[in-house]
Amino acid sequence: MPALTLPDRAKPYVMAHRGNQVVCPENTLAAFRQAFADSADIIETDLHLTADGVFVCIHDGTVDRTTDGHGPVAELTLAQLKAFSASCGRPEFAAERVPTLAELTALLPSGIVLALELKTDRFLEPDVCRRLAAELAAAGVRERTVVLSFHMDRVRAVQAVAPDIAVGFITASQPSPFVDAALLGPFWPLLLVNPLYVTLAHRRGQVVCPLDPTPDRRLWLYRLLRCDAVLTNDPGATRRALGRR
Repeated sequence: MPALTLPDRAKPYVMAHRGNQVVCPENTLAAFRQAFADSADIIETDLHLTADGVFVCIHDGTVDRTTDGHGPVAELTLAQLKAFSASCGRPEFAAERVPTLAELTALLPSGIVLALELKTDRFLEPDVCRRLAAELAAAGVRERTVVLSFHMDRVRAVQAVAPDIAVGFITASQPSPFVDAALLGPFWPLLLVNPLYVTLAHRRGQVVCPLDPTPDRRLWLYRLLRCDAVLTNDPGATRRALGRR
């Protein structure tokens, strides 16, 4: 699992959830840059496709919540999407736009893992999966990318055309790690339901990052269970809570 191995970094790794979305608007270049400045180990973002087939970093299926525009992402061209401010209503970030995947990978520092949550069934299409794999390869980040989803069929579709790309499974309900995925993201109470979850996952060669975007009060638990990574909305604060500079 080369994408999930960071030999020069301490565990648990810090995964920036949509960048640093406390200091900046989520899934913007400002949020990603802040996460880099915070020394996050993994950058997590969400992927949709525009009407003209461009991979863009946005969580929702519509632009209504995070931008000053309206409508489904899938029905907007990139040019139309770029006309909207992605400030999440924060005036000081009015110049931010929904970034493309290419814009994010162009900024990604060496040694940082990229985690992409696949948010649409367009990723069931082999051609879309091939284009994603090719774009990651052209950017030089394919070997340090993991694709994630609550829907295993989406990540399996990527794996079918690019078996070298690591895949991850996010779940709010499955209290066992018996899933064919390199990275597991169980909703954090599932670790209380099954305290052996991480141990069993490690025996299967899997890594665990609990689904908990505000983890700081539970870091003691994740360290006790030997979780490999922690998800966080504020990677700077979480690193400080871990006692790291």
